[in-house]
Amino acid sequence: MGVNKVILVGNVGRDPEVRTLSSGTRLAKFSLATTDHRSKDQDGNPRTEWHNIIAWAYLADFCEKHIRKGTQLYIEGSIRYDTYEKDGVKKYFTEINAREIQFVGSRQSGGGSGGNEGGGQQNSGPGPTDQGPPQGGYGNDANEPPF
Repeated sequence: MGVNKVILVGNVGRDPEVRTLSSGTRLAKFSLATTDHRSKDQDGNPRTEWHNIIAWAYLADFCEKHIRKGTQLYIEGSIRYDTYEKDGVKKYFTEINAREIQFVGSRQSGGGSGGNEGGGQQNSGPGPTDQGPPQGGYGNDANEPPF
């Protein structure tokens, strides 16, 4: 038995890019920045890591409507490593398949449009019941890099 679970809390780096795959499945992609104040870079600044987030189906619709650059989020999901080929060169990427997305902080902390009315946290939707990626991955869009 294995466990593949990721928990991230950070700020959205760009507005979600949402599209519909040829299978009809909705997909949202965006980046999330997490900052570790305990770990410093060579200049003494906190270390920031960037994560590629993928949300499917209902969560993709939620992202399109409510998430904007700067929104502070809590994300639970699983990590996925994959490859694609571009110009004859094999490229590697890592992404987080979101299963649950929650707002963190107040409405103001998310750039004005990402928070809930009363501040605090709000569960975005089905979480563990979300279907995740379609069987067979991206379908006809498999050769397109995810970001």
